[in-house]
Amino acid sequence: MSEEIIKVSHLEKKFGENLVLKDIDFRADKGDVISIIGSSGSGKSTLLRCINLLEKPTSGSIYFHGRDIQSQGFRLTDYRSKVGMVFQSFNLFNNLSVLENCIVGQQKVLKRSHKEAEAKAMDYLTKVGMDQYIHAKPKQISGGQKQRVAIARGLCMDPEVLLFDEPTSALDPEMVGEVMTVMRALATSGLTMLVVTHEMGFARDVSNRVVFMDQGVIVEDTTPEEIFNHPKTERTREFLARMLQK
Repeated sequence: MSEEIIKVSHLEKKFGENLVLKDIDFRADKGDVISIIGSSGSGKSTLLRCINLLEKPTSGSIYFHGRDIQSQGFRLTDYRSKVGMVFQSFNLFNNLSVLENCIVGQQKVLKRSHKEAEAKAMDYLTKVGMDQYIHAKPKQISGGQKQRVAIARGLCMDPEVLLFDEPTSALDPEMVGEVMTVMRALATSGLTMLVVTHEMGFARDVSNRVVFMDQGVIVEDTTPEEIFNHPKTERTREFLARMLQK
């Protein structure tokens, strides 16, 4: 039986009078690679930000291994180390080197020694092909390289789940490939991944589930084969037709 890691139940999120997420039910099991697709403004990024409690849900519940993450006494810092996030704008510390960016969280949150944190950082920076740039500051490297450092930084925390919020949307087209190569490799590692993306090739070829969102609701949640070859709704068909023409 699949091991449920994250469960979202009757989630709603309002910004003022604007209801951005409407009664969302969703689960992610261990090892799932889930692509969340949909037009801009459909609620995809807000869903991820609620799962990580960067946005506080207006109503509804989010469970991590069966525990309500909004309950009193729930340790949010520990949770965020287990459910990491990779942002579209990288969110690296500009005053720190590539290596230091990957060390600081391990020391502060996981209380690792500098030696242990550096070894872990070097391991993941090598895996994403950034070990030659460990002394560079973020302003000295390209967007694609920054995103690879951000992924390595997330992995250094030994997360159970990594949330990717449109990780390639801020990149020049030629840099998208280098980041997607890293993500494709990660998808085979057993890491649970929730990926908000416009990269239909990744959604179709790498995910085991694709979630299509529109106007704050989940319209379809099924296998890539089903959604790309037999979409159930006209709205899904329209969206895919537009995206696959690009």
